[in-house]
Amino acid sequence: MRAIVCTRYGPPEVLELREVEKPTPSANDVLIRIRATSVTAADCEIRRFEFPGWVWIPLRLWFGVRKPRRPILGQTLAGTVEATGRDVRLYQEGDRVFGASGVGLGTHAEYICLRENPRDGALTTMPANASYEECAAVPYGGLEALRFLRKANLRAGQQVLVIGAGGSFGTFAVQLAKLSGAVVTAVDSAGKLDMLRSIGADQVLDYTRGDYTAAGDTYDVIFDVAGKSRFSRSVRLLRSEGVFLLSNPHFPQLVRGLWISLTSRRKVVFGASSGTSQDLAYLRGLIESGKLRSVLDRRFALEQMVEAHRRAESGEKLGDVIITIPGRDLPAT
Repeated sequence: MRAIVCTRYGPPEVLELREVEKPTPSANDVLIRIRATSVTAADCEIRRFEFPGWVWIPLRLWFGVRKPRRPILGQTLAGTVEATGRDVRLYQEGDRVFGASGVGLGTHAEYICLRENPRDGALTTMPANASYEECAAVPYGGLEALRFLRKANLRAGQQVLVIGAGGSFGTFAVQLAKLSGAVVTAVDSAGKLDMLRSIGADQVLDYTRGDYTAAGDTYDVIFDVAGKSRFSRSVRLLRSEGVFLLSNPHFPQLVRGLWISLTSRRKVVFGASSGTSQDLAYLRGLIESGKLRSVLDRRFALEQMVEAHRRAESGEKLGDVIITIPGRDLPAT
C-alpha cells in the first residue's frame, strides 16, 4: 500500500511517499481502507518535534530518538471496512466508518488496522449525510473541543470566548458552545471572521487589529484552543467563578493555572482525558441532525502531503486541511 513516511524530524520535505506492507487484521481488528484523513497541528508538531522543554525528553523517548518510531503520521480517518478479525461483532465488510488512531498514528496511508473497541482512539460508523472528507475532520477537532467544553459545564446564556477559533478545534468549539446555549465571541484573524459568523459566532474579534483583552468584556468560559494567547492578559477576562480551558499549555501556564485554581474560585483546565468511540457517536448524531458541520480548508492528494503540511502550519487555514485517498481502484468522492 502507499503511505507517507516521516524519514526524520524536520521540515515538510522529510515526508516521503512510499510503498509499505499492507496491515493484516488480528482477531479484534478492523481493516479500514482510508478514503480521507486530515493534517493536524499535532502532526506538524510531531514532524518538526517542537515541544516545550519540560516534555521534550520524555516525548522524544516515546516517539523515537533519531527519527519517529511510528513513521506513518496521521490521527484521523474516514473510510470503508475491508475486512474484520474473527472476533469482531460491531462492524462488517463495506461499513463506512470514521475515527481516530490515537498515539498509534498511521492514518496517512491507504489502509490501517484499528481495534473494534479501541482503548486509545475512537471508531464508529459514519453519518449518512456527510462525506469522507467531512468526517475525517471530526475526530481531532471535534473530540478535543467536546472533551474540553464538557469540563466547563456550560449553561445557556453564559458568555464564552474562543481564542484561535478559526482552526480545527476552534470551529467545533464555537458550534458546540452555541449548541449549549452560550453566547460566543470568536477571536482570530480578519480572513476567518466571515466563516466564524457563518457557523454561529455571535461576535467576532480580529486580534491583528488591536488588543482584544483591553475591551473590558468578561467571560464565564475562555477556551484558548492553541495555547498561544497572552495568558496573563487573557485570564484577567475571566469572571470570578469562570473556567479557563487551555489546550497545549506551556510550563509557566501550567504553574500559574494550578495556582489560580488553588487560590481562587476560578478554574484553569488542561489535560482532559481523550475522546472515546461513544463521544464520536455523539458527534455523529449532531451531524446527522444538521446541528454540527465540518469546516474544510483545502484538499490535497496523498502525494501532496508536503504541500498539505505547509498549509496546515501556515496559520491561514480555515478549519481542517484534508487529504483525499480514493485508492487506485476507487473513484474519488
